[in-house]
Amino acid sequence: MELELDSAGTLSELSPPPMALDFRQTGPTVPRLILGNRLRALREAQGITGADAGREIRGSHSKISRLEMGRIGFKPRDVDDLLTLYGVYDTAERATLQALVRESNSQGWWHYFHDVVPSWLHMYLGLEQAATVIRGYELQFVPGLLQTEEYARAVIGLDPDTPERRERKVQLRMARQQVLHRDRPPTLWVIVDEAALRRSMGGRALMRGQLTHLIEATRMPHVTVQVVPFAAGAHSAIAGPVTVLRPPGGELPDVVYLEQLTGGAYPDKPSETEQYRHVMNRLAVEALPPEETERFLWEALREL
Repeated sequence: MELELDSAGTLSELSPPPMALDFRQTGPTVPRLILGNRLRALREAQGITGADAGREIRGSHSKISRLEMGRIGFKPRDVDDLLTLYGVYDTAERATLQALVRESNSQGWWHYFHDVVPSWLHMYLGLEQAATVIRGYELQFVPGLLQTEEYARAVIGLDPDTPERRERKVQLRMARQQVLHRDRPPTLWVIVDEAALRRSMGGRALMRGQLTHLIEATRMPHVTVQVVPFAAGAHSAIAGPVTVLRPPGGELPDVVYLEQLTGGAYPDKPSETEQYRHVMNRLAVEALPPEETERFLWEALREL
């Protein structure tokens, strides 16, 4: 990944080239976001409140809010009624938006793992598979997209679930990693706390394999790994893991994902998103520079 310092002296990533959408890979998440964003813009342009729009489709302001944020699927009749309310009569535009309706109700490839994918995770999986840029910070574990199968099995083994379901979760995690091996993979920029690299998750041999895997990952042109050493002391994201995903197309805002013990949260206020972007930028400066990562990992490997 190429990095640059902006005019304020903040380390940030260079924008990747535009990426064509393939809903067969992204599932319903991105179509929902695109359609919701368009409907919100049309509603606001007409000065129509969310409550009035909700009544038009026999719903509520809350339903309009969930639709516009891409949290739920769309019904063709609801979109038709909203487009009429918003004064959209152009046949081609209506057909385009109805095509997004169909895509928004499709199933992502991860539906195969529906038995181990909670409802709150579907949106994240769709964004992860579609994003042009994935930025993340991990405090406790190696980031999921860079875990070896053995390490993933050790982490997921902490889950109080049946052995069969835990193994399904391992398979899902390994399948997610294929996004990094596509012809046009996303730019992955992760920052890992030293604690995650020092904590043994299954013995010396397992951790040696994981650190070696990380070293190999740092050599991929679209992957950047940074380490926050213990010597850095308290830092910007010490409270917990953060992921910021950039949807394709350049029109949708970044999406923040906060993983929690029993779920996941998606702060969606623009001010909140900007705050987490700022945290990630600060953390990138507080961490060791990317060019020092491989040296650090080799030292950790020798100390095992």
